[in-house]
Amino acid sequence: MSTLWDRFQKYYVANDELGVSLDISRMSFTDEWLAGMEPAAQKAFAAMGELERGAIANPDEKRMVGHYWLRCAELAPTPELRAEIGNCYASIRQFALDAHKSGKFTDVLVIGIGGSALGPQFVADALGTSADKMRLHFFDNTDPQGMDRVLETLTPRFEHTLVVVISKSGSTPETRNGMLEAEAAYKRAGIAFNTHAVAVTGVGSQLDQYASAAKWLARFPMWDWVGGRTSVMSAVGLVPLALQGVNVGGILQGAAAMDVWTRVGETRKNPAMLLALMWHFAGGGKGAKDMVVLPYKDRLCLFSKYLQQLVMESLGKKHDLDGKVAEQGIAVYGNKGSTDQHAYVQQLRDGVNNFFATLIEVRKARDTASMEVEPGVKCGDYLQGFLRGTRTALFEGGRGNITVSIPEVNANTVGALIALYERAVGFYASLVNINAYHQPGVEAGKKAAASVLKTLLNTRAALTAQPQSAAQIAASTDEDAESVFHALTHLSTNDAKVKRVSAGAPGAQTFALV
Repeated sequence: MSTLWDRFQKYYVANDELGVSLDISRMSFTDEWLAGMEPAAQKAFAAMGELERGAIANPDEKRMVGHYWLRCAELAPTPELRAEIGNCYASIRQFALDAHKSGKFTDVLVIGIGGSALGPQFVADALGTSADKMRLHFFDNTDPQGMDRVLETLTPRFEHTLVVVISKSGSTPETRNGMLEAEAAYKRAGIAFNTHAVAVTGVGSQLDQYASAAKWLARFPMWDWVGGRTSVMSAVGLVPLALQGVNVGGILQGAAAMDVWTRVGETRKNPAMLLALMWHFAGGGKGAKDMVVLPYKDRLCLFSKYLQQLVMESLGKKHDLDGKVAEQGIAVYGNKGSTDQHAYVQQLRDGVNNFFATLIEVRKARDTASMEVEPGVKCGDYLQGFLRGTRTALFEGGRGNITVSIPEVNANTVGALIALYERAVGFYASLVNINAYHQPGVEAGKKAAASVLKTLLNTRAALTAQPQSAAQIAASTDEDAESVFHALTHLSTNDAKVKRVSAGAPGAQTFALV
């Protein structure tokens, strides 16, 4: 009878160069199941090969998907693209070097949304130290109080703060709003915004034109063949991270090395394919179980948040590539170990079995010597104990789990982790026949938000000194009564000229201009 030790040796893969390993032995698949998936795996390998060679991988948008070229420009299908990538990176390095040499700047305000913030945030937090050349701050929402908190911190240092505005089109509302708020704050402080501003955007976009006309410090390109959630190794991530002083070359090297490993066409030796297959096994190819990501290292705390977008935006699709309703996706959540021991591992162990777990192990506990917290035991030993203990407890409870291990958190391993999951997402999408590289649901949400803003403006225009109910305003504006009610509630809370006159049930409340 096969023992767990035998199974571990059989389903453990490692790369000595990177120091990265993957253990899928605590997932309860059989050899027969894995063999049955081999034709689908080979088809996914072929599709990935076509994508890397420049095939139109996003058919509804008629564009290539080339984030793999970012760490190996030689793979790009044309000399022009290879030159663009090289020139962009050279410009980023020179800009960061000049900024550091000037001694003028101590801080960077990064304004972006989604992938234009999540990637840089994760890497900045994972690799940041007290020796950073600049401190990064983020506007990653259109929440005015959130922006006020950041501005309050930066106000004394505006003169020494660069602002990096990241938007492919330049018309993304959250990013545009953040830019306008920052620009206004600089103006109130009597500081020229244009001498502190940098744009990362599509060539010829609204933001590109705005930055050019205002003579901003610099502009860096965003390419239509790089999606937001896979853009951290483009100017989107590399501009702020280079300014921070992170080893961006190491990130690219680590990702490139992982790409080489995950191009291997032998399923059992390819960690990205094994990850994708385990996701498929756990959820029956339908996302029936959630992915819980538990990084056992504080520096990787934001990794689960980063993966939420990478996995859920890529795989959460209503239709497959044949146009059939598929309703695919994998929900992702997580915090960090061993915090999770005292948060939700109780449910994971004894509650609803609707998930599979991924434990992220960092083998090196500390850069310096550690004290003993009890005879022969240090804090890092406890962290290892909790990780291995959770792995065992989950497996014994019939909960499948995967362990990804890295030697330490540095530029190379962070780049490798990102590349590993990028390719796993691409492979899984092929396994379930969906397009991982578009986001129609996000676009639908943007259109719905625009409709809400229209209702808000129409409602505000219909208000008079005479109190009116939501139903009365709806009748005069041809808007939905409930939508009008929410608009009135928002206006009466945030506009000093709009007052709620009478309270009660939603239909009885009235509002007026004062």
